[in-house]
Amino acid sequence: MKYTTLPNTDIKISKICLGTMTFGQQNTEAEGHIQMDYALEKGVNFFDTAEMYSVPGRKETYGSTEKIIGTWFKKTGKREEVVLASKIAGPNPGLAYIREKMDFSPASIALSLDKSLTRLQTDYIDLYQLHWPERKANFFGQRGFKVQHDAWEDNVHSVLETLDGFVKQGKIKHIGLSNETPWGIMRFLEESKYQNLPKIKTVQNPYSLLNRTFEIGSAEVCLRENVGLLAYSPMAFGVLSGKFLTGESHPNSRIKLFPQFARYNSAQSTEATRLYQEVARKNGLTLTEMSLAFVNQQAFVTSTIIGATTMEQLKENIATIDVVLSDEILKEIESVHAVIPDPAP
Repeated sequence: MKYTTLPNTDIKISKICLGTMTFGQQNTEAEGHIQMDYALEKGVNFFDTAEMYSVPGRKETYGSTEKIIGTWFKKTGKREEVVLASKIAGPNPGLAYIREKMDFSPASIALSLDKSLTRLQTDYIDLYQLHWPERKANFFGQRGFKVQHDAWEDNVHSVLETLDGFVKQGKIKHIGLSNETPWGIMRFLEESKYQNLPKIKTVQNPYSLLNRTFEIGSAEVCLRENVGLLAYSPMAFGVLSGKFLTGESHPNSRIKLFPQFARYNSAQSTEATRLYQEVARKNGLTLTEMSLAFVNQQAFVTSTIIGATTMEQLKENIATIDVVLSDEILKEIESVHAVIPDPAP
């Protein structure tokens, strides 16, 4: 395994992070425990979860992923060997079962944090993230910012002040954002810099061969401000394995089980995937190897979040840490990107 540090800390984390959002629906508790055992054995010491997981969010399975991680901590006693990240959900009418007010008010943060700690059976979370903004912005598949009515009032100072209180209590070690825009990242950095409040260490956004929109603005912000990208969906819901190019149905895949997740289903995404697979095969790689190695090699990426429903997938994903793409392969990737840029924003 390869390691780096959580930006602006001395916390060592693996360059591959175990994503756990399938635990509780696509994976059973026993399967989740096996995945965590194997990941840690292979040097993956960074696990990511969220209060709303498993995915898709449902009242019946709300909190199931954190509970599975919690029972693994209790069973193994390995809490101190893991750098644990979780998230508080932002506004979403479909998630009203999580709490009465889906905002980042002091009361909401306190409630969600304490519930997560209970489910996780731990006294602290190493990295606590805001899952998506309270304000209206372009995230979850929206390519560009759209001007629209937004009742949100800037509460960044209050949010950071609240999180700072939990840092001082020891319930949180560090904070991060998720599904954020360049403006949002800079707004939090500005407030922390001038008001002596905790600095965000990371932002967790989608990044893959099919979605490189992070490079438009956010990558420079992160490089210059020393904020790390935790890249999620680097395999584009499994599309970048190439398995959907074969004509087989794959009924247990996330895209087939949950057709509402159509982010990577466009004709452009399929064509781009086909072209990337040609590049991979030409260079003696699987598409999975090339896809994950591409993300791993980006200077602004702190860790690549991989998720798997089978042990075969997990083993292949973790093994890609040893794959290094040559300049020639990177040039071929850029040639495809120039023709079909960001087909799945």
